[in-house]
Amino acid sequence: MVPGLKRRYLRIVRKVYRFLRSPGMKRKAWLQKSIKPMFERELWHPCRNSVATGVAIGLFVSQLPMPGQMLLAGIWSVFFRANIPIALAACWVTNPLTHLPIMLVQESFGDFLRDSLHIPIHPIFEKIKISLSFFPGWEGKFLNGGSFILGFLSMGFLLFILAFPTVYLFSALMPKILPKTRYQRAKAKVIARQKKEESQNQSN
Repeated sequence: MVPGLKRRYLRIVRKVYRFLRSPGMKRKAWLQKSIKPMFERELWHPCRNSVATGVAIGLFVSQLPMPGQMLLAGIWSVFFRANIPIALAACWVTNPLTHLPIMLVQESFGDFLRDSLHIPIHPIFEKIKISLSFFPGWEGKFLNGGSFILGFLSMGFLLFILAFPTVYLFSALMPKILPKTRYQRAKAKVIARQKKEESQNQSN
């Protein structure tokens, strides 16, 4: 199980590196100052705190109806010292297959909050109608702007908060896969190497 998770993580890391070093990204000179700090090694090594923050950032950004989610998640990861590949991977909660269902859930969640908690919405947002015509078969369908805005912001904050206890519980149950700090992983490797050398010396 551990080798499989490690392979998946390394696969994500390689994809992110290729994305950040792609010719299209390099041509955007105004992005270089933001992208360069992303290659700091400590932001790529998984540990409990950095992964929890990365998942929280990625899930929050995934709920925002905007382009460039991965870039925003990467910049926030540098600022908050989060694990960059995990944050970028969490953004893919919203993808071409899940985008429409999530938008509908966000509007419904906003309606639920308004009805149950009586949260007021500014009349300007009530007038906003978000067209779903860019989805096949949904021509002429609209989302209520007030409920949708309340819904995606509330879901973003809720997922942000839930990310921390979820990752901390995973780390407590499987400390070998996700240690508290990156130094614990390095220490574990040294101890394992020493035990292996001792067993080889004893056999000789």
